[in-house]
Amino acid sequence: MKPSMKKIYMDYAATTPVDERVLEAMLPYFSGQFGNPSSIHLYGQEAEAALEDAREIIAQQMGVHSSEIVFTGCGTESDNLALRGVALARKSKTRADRILISPVEHHAVSHTAEQLADHFGFRLEYLKVDSYGIVDPDDLRRKIDRDVAIVSVIYGNNEIGSINPVEELGQICRANEIPFHTDAVQAAAHLSMKGLGNWCDLASFGAHKFYGPKGVGALFIRKGTSILPIQTGGGQEFGLRAGTQNVPYIVGMAKAFELAQMELQNMQPFLMQLRDKIIVSVQEFIKGAYLTGHPVDRLSNHASFVFEGVDGNQLLIHLDAAGFACSSGSACKTGDPKPSHVLLAIGISSQLALGSLRVTVGKYTTPDEVENFVNSLPVVIQNFRKLNEGIGKR
Repeated sequence: MKPSMKKIYMDYAATTPVDERVLEAMLPYFSGQFGNPSSIHLYGQEAEAALEDAREIIAQQMGVHSSEIVFTGCGTESDNLALRGVALARKSKTRADRILISPVEHHAVSHTAEQLADHFGFRLEYLKVDSYGIVDPDDLRRKIDRDVAIVSVIYGNNEIGSINPVEELGQICRANEIPFHTDAVQAAAHLSMKGLGNWCDLASFGAHKFYGPKGVGALFIRKGTSILPIQTGGGQEFGLRAGTQNVPYIVGMAKAFELAQMELQNMQPFLMQLRDKIIVSVQEFIKGAYLTGHPVDRLSNHASFVFEGVDGNQLLIHLDAAGFACSSGSACKTGDPKPSHVLLAIGISSQLALGSLRVTVGKYTTPDEVENFVNSLPVVIQNFRKLNEGIGKR
């Protein structure tokens, strides 16, 4: 059943509504089975069983061991734990002090890497990306060495949708015995995570990107990976993430992850049809519109553009008034007047980068809603441009 939405929601990369099946799985752990999983009594045992069942469900979908799944508070926390925890552990153990990331990472990765460079003595280097924001594996081969503490490359880009060749990048790191992390927060809803442990040492997830609740995430940590805890206290989550686990949210995340992975085969063609309708229509009917990200190797639900003569944030306001909820890029940057670092990194000018729009569909989006959108967007942009021209002539 589709959730009740007053507007046409086209911002599924920012967050998703909670699936009714997920909510149903969560509800018992708010009331009748409310125990603390660290408690010894029956209430605690029930909570602990639910916690470990959830861990096993996610592990099975990935083809890894349940002890390699650590629950966190969100995808951002997972990124932080991965980078900071591994970098500090590697520096202490081997004196490795270089960090390699792409210039198109989510700020959860890039800002963490920058802090490690600014305050903890690491050297931060950026891997080359092409005009689609995709990392060049040969550049990684040239730059990787034993003094690298960690390599981190985003799986599916949250702003431009491009999918990186993370398996190849991970294999390069594996051959050089360097830990490889991927931010899979956007990718988990649209790509299979099965076999991820064969090429990846750490992978971050956030439940609210695949129809689970906000406020819970997970980090896959391959067995044998050296990592220090970032949040200390009790011994929860194998000593890597202290604090009483949020059992209902974790149960919800596991259910959402399982559903997302199991329904991929049916969902992807549906989403791609909607996505491609948007891309083709925008390019055909709007002058000065440019697709950002790879035209084919992109997330199945993701369309993103820049428009000449348009302010992205103002465009969002006009679209909202017209009944459409979209984004200008990362939901973490909406309202920021600065051009996106991702768009600048792929060679788009500062002025054009300010005219960005991200349109992301989901399993509750209907073909009629997409048709409505692609018919309305050219009119909204035309009116916006005329308004700006009128203001400029005053």
